[in-house]
Amino acid sequence: MGKILFNPKVRNRIGVLLLVMADALALLAFFYFSAFLRSEFIPLLPYKTPAPHVNLGIYYWIIPLWIMVIVFEGGYTKRFTYWDEVRFCWKSTFFVSITLFTILFIGKIGESFSRTLLLTMSLSAIILFPVIRTNMKRLLYSFDLLKRKIIILGTGKEARASLAIFRNERNLGYDVAGFIDEKHHGPGFIEGLKIHGFLDKADRYIRRCSIHDVLIASPLLKKERLVKLINKIQQKAENTLYLSDLTGIAVLGTELRHFFKEQSLVIEIKNNLSRPANYIVKRTFDFTLGLVLFFLLLPPIGIIALVIRTTSPGPAIFRQKRIGRARRVFECLKFRTMYLDAEVRLNEILDSGPEARGEWEKYRKLRNDPRITPFGRLLRMTSLDELPQIFNVIKGEMSLVGPRPYLLSEWNEMRQYGEIILNVPPGITGLWQVSGRSNKTFKERLSLESWYVRNWNLWLDIVIMLKTVYTVFRREGAC
Repeated sequence: MGKILFNPKVRNRIGVLLLVMADALALLAFFYFSAFLRSEFIPLLPYKTPAPHVNLGIYYWIIPLWIMVIVFEGGYTKRFTYWDEVRFCWKSTFFVSITLFTILFIGKIGESFSRTLLLTMSLSAIILFPVIRTNMKRLLYSFDLLKRKIIILGTGKEARASLAIFRNERNLGYDVAGFIDEKHHGPGFIEGLKIHGFLDKADRYIRRCSIHDVLIASPLLKKERLVKLINKIQQKAENTLYLSDLTGIAVLGTELRHFFKEQSLVIEIKNNLSRPANYIVKRTFDFTLGLVLFFLLLPPIGIIALVIRTTSPGPAIFRQKRIGRARRVFECLKFRTMYLDAEVRLNEILDSGPEARGEWEKYRKLRNDPRITPFGRLLRMTSLDELPQIFNVIKGEMSLVGPRPYLLSEWNEMRQYGEIILNVPPGITGLWQVSGRSNKTFKERLSLESWYVRNWNLWLDIVIMLKTVYTVFRREGAC
């Protein structure tokens, strides 16, 4: 009995069962919380509402329906990163809500159910379900449950990068058992994990070590050998993953197309920004949220402007020409954080020695920049200096999320990245700000932002905005 419980596959199934139970309990908690609000709190509001329904027994089918949707969407079989898990929770909540109201409408039973209760339950799930589900997974992982055991085929840089991914993305729940090399070179380890010998004997390790999944991270294998290896492993492992060496292209939203007769596989790479509807969605999202933020931020914008004027001579708002979408030039607004003679001070610093000039050429920033005022340093540290750019967003010159608004003088250094990056408006925040900010070199920043443009979708914008709040509070890469 004890031997069976220590089997990784059995422990994974136990973890899945416990996760199903945890999801059901969480949804039940959302339901009773919503019922409490409906019966006790909402009637106290100044507007009249229909009498609350006390017969909660007629709602019994909602929890099983919700679990069925989660099962259908792969909630207990697929492995998600943290942000993909959040999107999955929101997506399943949306589908369940649409299904519930459709059933009530088609079945003409809406009068028997409280739509306020159902709506409150959906809103509770949107806010709390991702938090509860991700933390429940971590708890199960800590007891060595729900994990999937994976072995990596290869020992090169791709294999080592894969190990880093599995260890950094804790929400995936992969337990790396070790590596398998092309040939046996004697005892060896990669970050504490053993290197086994002979790729052709990978199926034996799968059976002997109760491996769930196999990742092939050896892109230098010849086509015939690779196909033979995949076909052999596919019959032994539950899932076979292949890490391709094809980099520098869009990955979000790509789909695989297959043709039965020719037995061919085609990767469909979509250009989301080429579709007018997608750009309209992005612009509508920017304008609507930008307008809301404008009214919310108007008081702090006024206070900050007053402090700038009283602590250093010069205007509160700094205007600078920047390169916008389709290479159109616009005036980017920021709170002034530097002294009026900043350009003179910069030239003096760069002429002072090769170290300062090297730092400027690599990062386009200086760590100890004497051009910045004391209050300006605080504004930059908290990213409050970029608040006036909300006006640029409302005007359509900028986006809430996008590439950095580049200087006119930087165009020649943007090289091949420039044409890609300028397909979208520059943003107040962006991928580089949540990936190290000023710790990234100029070239790394360009690479990140071109990746963002190639892979753009609305969910990516939402994730970046949420991560921006976290990054600002932690002050990562601020300068």
